[in-house]
Amino acid sequence: MSHRERILGLLRKKEKEGIPCFSGMGNVITEVMKANGIRFAEAHTDPQKMATLAGSMYKLYDYECAVVPFDLGIEAEVLGCPMNFYTGVETDDILYPTIKDKIAESAKDIKIPENPEEKGRVPVVTEAIRLLRRDVGDKVAIGTYLLGPFTLAGQVMELDHLLKKSFKDPGEVEAVLEVLSQLIITLGKIYKQAGADYITLREMGACTDVMNPRMFKTLVQPHLIRILKGLEPPRILHICGGTNQIIKSMEECGAEALSVDHKNDLRQSRQELKPETLLFGNLDTYTNLVQGTPAEVGEAVKECLEAGVDAIWPGCDIWPTATPANIQAMIRTTREFIPDPERTNLG
Repeated sequence: MSHRERILGLLRKKEKEGIPCFSGMGNVITEVMKANGIRFAEAHTDPQKMATLAGSMYKLYDYECAVVPFDLGIEAEVLGCPMNFYTGVETDDILYPTIKDKIAESAKDIKIPENPEEKGRVPVVTEAIRLLRRDVGDKVAIGTYLLGPFTLAGQVMELDHLLKKSFKDPGEVEAVLEVLSQLIITLGKIYKQAGADYITLREMGACTDVMNPRMFKTLVQPHLIRILKGLEPPRILHICGGTNQIIKSMEECGAEALSVDHKNDLRQSRQELKPETLLFGNLDTYTNLVQGTPAEVGEAVKECLEAGVDAIWPGCDIWPTATPANIQAMIRTTREFIPDPERTNLG
């Protein structure tokens, strides 16, 4: 089976062959940029450069996926937030686009534009997906991601204002999330039509580090359910931070798989989930992949596998300064692992 067939077989809960090593978030490293002579800042606005970097993770290291975009500003830009791209800065530093200004104080300030497929950098992402589909799409799974509605709300509104309203005026926040959810569904359909194999919904702003489990369930979960129903499978739900307290609520949202970061107790997560629910995680992308040694990465991968994950999946974006040796150790250890033949999540 190709990497693509193996990943999609897992996500569709059909034939399971080994444990894949892939991601649904940013995973391009600086060595790939150097190999292609592309500055990171340039790749956020150029579909060919974006696709080249994403596809090179497979070509150089045999990583099992290609994921675009590389930053978290696409949706906010579509809604009218002005951006800093730093494309004119002559440096090899890792420069992500940043949002210059917030645009909203309430739901009435948020307007979904007509023809969102033509707005901001959506054409850049869709063209990059098409280029990847033609270049490596028969070999690896092509992924993309969308922000969850609460996280996106924190992009277009002042975060302190949003958090205060969540306690004092949850009805207003509900209205904000309702509008944003529709945009997220629309963008997901656009990306799938362009050729994305799977979509990761990233609601990192609603982790239990900043929101109690009760508020997550009453305020955020209904909108995640709505969005995931509106997106074509396969879909992965990712929330950063510790999510053991809300892992059952995450499961109820309806994604094919759940992604958790390194703060989670994987064994506890696995025990609380249904056997058929796919669990992806949860390497520490900085401590393991940037600061660690290949031997330490190998041990961390084994710990994840022994805890019962269905895929080795970094707990967040791979930090660009991750070393090639550590990326290779992550992939190699996953492929050498011999799973318990009595355990399967596919029934």
